[in-house]
Amino acid sequence: MPRISPGSAGGKNMCAFLDMIAWSEGTSRVKGSDDGYNVLVGGRLFAGYADHPREVIEVRPGLYSTAAGRYQLLARYFDYYKRELNLPDFAPISQDKIAIQQIKERNAIQAISGGHLDDAIRLCANIWASLPGAGYGQHENSIAELADAYCHAGGVSMA
Repeated sequence: MPRISPGSAGGKNMCAFLDMIAWSEGTSRVKGSDDGYNVLVGGRLFAGYADHPREVIEVRPGLYSTAAGRYQLLARYFDYYKRELNLPDFAPISQDKIAIQQIKERNAIQAISGGHLDDAIRLCANIWASLPGAGYGQHENSIAELADAYCHAGGVSMA
Protein backbone atom coordinates (compact mmCIF):
# COMPACT_ATOMS: atom_id res chain seq x y z
CA MET A 1 0.00 0.00 0.00
CA PRO A 2 1.43 3.40 -0.91
CA ARG A 3 2.50 5.63 1.95
CA ILE A 4 0.41 8.55 0.66
CA SER A 5 -3.05 9.20 2.10
CA PRO A 6 -5.97 8.12 -0.08
CA GLY A 7 -8.05 11.17 0.98
CA SER A 8 -10.77 11.51 -1.67
CA ALA A 9 -12.26 8.92 -4.01
CA GLY A 10 -9.76 10.05 -6.64
CA GLY A 11 -7.04 9.54 -4.03
CA LYS A 12 -8.29 6.02 -3.40
CA ASN A 13 -7.98 5.31 -7.13
CA MET A 14 -4.47 6.81 -7.13
CA CYS A 15 -3.42 4.53 -4.27
CA ALA A 16 -4.88 1.56 -6.15
CA PHE A 17 -3.09 2.65 -9.35
CA LEU A 18 0.22 2.87 -7.47
CA ASP A 19 -0.41 -0.58 -5.97
CA MET A 20 -1.16 -1.86 -9.48
CA ILE A 21 2.14 -0.47 -10.79
CA ALA A 22 4.05 -2.10 -7.92
CA TRP A 23 2.29 -5.39 -8.67
CA SER A 24 3.02 -5.03 -12.38
CA GLU A 25 6.69 -4.19 -11.81
CA GLY A 26 6.82 -7.18 -9.46
CA THR A 27 8.28 -5.24 -6.54
CA SER A 28 5.38 -5.60 -4.11
CA ARG A 29 5.52 -9.37 -4.60
CA VAL A 30 9.16 -9.78 -3.55
CA LYS A 31 9.30 -11.85 -0.38
CA GLY A 32 10.71 -9.96 2.57
CA SER A 33 10.46 -6.57 0.90
CA ASP A 34 9.04 -3.40 2.40
CA ASP A 35 6.01 -3.61 0.03
CA GLY A 36 8.47 -3.19 -2.84
CA TYR A 37 10.06 0.06 -1.68
CA ASN A 38 13.43 -1.60 -1.08
CA VAL A 39 13.68 -3.77 -4.22
CA LEU A 40 16.40 -3.61 -6.85
CA VAL A 41 15.69 -4.59 -10.43
CA GLY A 42 15.91 -8.37 -10.54
CA GLY A 43 14.42 -8.81 -7.07
CA ARG A 44 17.27 -8.31 -4.60
CA LEU A 45 16.66 -6.06 -1.61
CA PHE A 46 18.66 -2.97 -0.66
CA ALA A 47 19.14 -1.48 2.79
CA GLY A 48 18.52 2.14 3.66
CA TYR A 49 16.56 4.95 2.09
CA ALA A 50 19.04 7.83 2.47
CA ASP A 51 19.63 7.81 -1.30
CA HIS A 52 18.81 5.79 -4.41
CA PRO A 53 20.98 2.64 -4.19
CA ARG A 54 22.57 3.42 -7.60
CA GLU A 55 23.50 -0.20 -8.20
CA VAL A 56 24.02 -1.12 -11.86
CA ILE A 57 22.54 -4.56 -12.49
CA GLU A 58 22.70 -6.67 -15.63
CA VAL A 59 19.06 -7.58 -16.26
CA ARG A 60 19.96 -9.80 -19.21
CA PRO A 61 23.01 -9.94 -21.48
CA GLY A 62 23.63 -6.42 -22.71
CA LEU A 63 20.82 -4.76 -20.70
CA TYR A 64 21.93 -2.90 -17.57
CA SER A 65 19.69 -0.95 -15.22
CA THR A 66 19.79 1.10 -12.03
CA ALA A 67 16.04 0.60 -11.45
CA ALA A 68 15.17 0.47 -7.77
CA GLY A 69 12.28 0.95 -5.41
CA ARG A 70 8.59 0.19 -5.56
CA TYR A 71 8.20 1.82 -8.97
CA GLN A 72 11.62 0.80 -10.36
CA LEU A 73 12.97 4.32 -10.77
CA LEU A 74 16.32 4.80 -12.52
CA ALA A 75 19.02 6.65 -10.58
CA ARG A 76 19.24 9.47 -13.14
CA TYR A 77 15.52 10.16 -12.80
CA PHE A 78 15.74 10.12 -9.02
CA ASP A 79 18.41 12.84 -9.15
CA TYR A 80 16.13 15.01 -11.27
CA TYR A 81 12.98 14.47 -9.18
CA LYS A 82 14.84 14.83 -5.90
CA ARG A 83 15.80 18.37 -6.94
CA GLU A 84 12.50 19.16 -8.66
CA LEU A 85 10.30 18.02 -5.75
CA ASN A 86 12.78 18.99 -3.00
CA LEU A 87 12.85 15.46 -1.60
CA PRO A 88 15.14 14.58 1.31
CA ASP A 89 15.72 10.91 0.43
CA PHE A 90 14.53 7.77 -1.37
CA ALA A 91 12.09 6.82 1.41
CA PRO A 92 8.70 5.32 0.55
CA ILE A 93 6.86 8.66 0.65
CA SER A 94 9.47 10.16 -1.70
CA GLN A 95 9.04 7.24 -4.10
CA ASP A 96 5.27 7.74 -4.05
CA LYS A 97 5.64 11.47 -4.73
CA ILE A 98 7.91 10.79 -7.69
CA ALA A 99 5.51 8.22 -9.18
CA ILE A 100 2.61 10.65 -8.81
CA GLN A 101 4.66 13.42 -10.43
CA GLN A 102 5.46 11.12 -13.36
CA ILE A 103 1.75 10.32 -13.68
CA LYS A 104 0.94 14.07 -13.63
CA GLU A 105 3.48 14.65 -16.39
CA ARG A 106 1.60 12.15 -18.57
CA ASN A 107 -1.71 13.96 -17.88
CA ALA A 108 -3.16 10.80 -16.35
CA ILE A 109 -4.42 12.14 -13.01
CA GLN A 110 -7.92 12.85 -14.31
CA ALA A 111 -8.17 9.42 -15.95
CA ILE A 112 -7.16 7.76 -12.68
CA SER A 113 -9.50 9.81 -10.47
CA GLY A 114 -12.33 9.22 -12.92
CA GLY A 115 -11.75 5.46 -12.95
CA HIS A 116 -10.71 5.34 -16.62
CA LEU A 117 -8.09 2.67 -16.07
CA ASP A 118 -7.42 1.77 -19.72
CA ASP A 119 -6.75 5.43 -20.55
CA ALA A 120 -4.51 5.89 -17.50
CA ILE A 121 -2.47 2.79 -18.37
CA ARG A 122 -2.10 3.94 -21.98
CA LEU A 123 -0.96 7.41 -20.88
CA CYS A 124 1.60 5.96 -18.45
CA ALA A 125 2.85 3.03 -20.55
CA ASN A 126 6.13 4.67 -21.50
CA ILE A 127 7.09 5.14 -17.83
CA TRP A 128 6.88 1.52 -16.66
CA ALA A 129 8.24 -1.31 -18.80
CA SER A 130 5.67 -3.80 -17.47
CA LEU A 131 2.66 -1.85 -18.77
CA PRO A 132 1.14 -2.94 -22.10
CA GLY A 133 2.51 -0.94 -25.01
CA ALA A 134 5.63 0.17 -23.12
CA GLY A 135 7.83 -1.23 -25.87
CA TYR A 136 11.00 -1.78 -23.83
CA GLY A 137 11.34 -5.43 -24.84
CA GLN A 138 10.52 -6.63 -21.34
CA HIS A 139 7.52 -8.59 -20.08
CA GLU A 140 4.33 -6.51 -20.36
CA ASN A 141 1.27 -7.42 -18.29
CA SER A 142 -2.15 -7.48 -19.91
CA ILE A 143 -4.88 -4.92 -19.27
CA ALA A 144 -6.97 -7.71 -17.71
CA GLU A 145 -4.20 -8.60 -15.23
CA LEU A 146 -3.68 -4.94 -14.37
CA ALA A 147 -7.41 -4.33 -13.96
CA ASP A 148 -7.58 -7.27 -11.57
CA ALA A 149 -4.65 -5.91 -9.50
CA TYR A 150 -6.18 -2.41 -9.53
CA CYS A 151 -9.61 -3.63 -8.38
CA HIS A 152 -8.01 -5.91 -5.78
CA ALA A 153 -6.26 -2.81 -4.41
CA GLY A 154 -9.60 -1.02 -4.07
CA GLY A 155 -9.64 0.99 -7.28
CA VAL A 156 -12.93 1.78 -8.96
CA SER A 157 -12.99 1.48 -12.73
CA MET A 158 -15.59 3.09 -14.96
CA ALA A 159 -14.40 0.95 -17.92
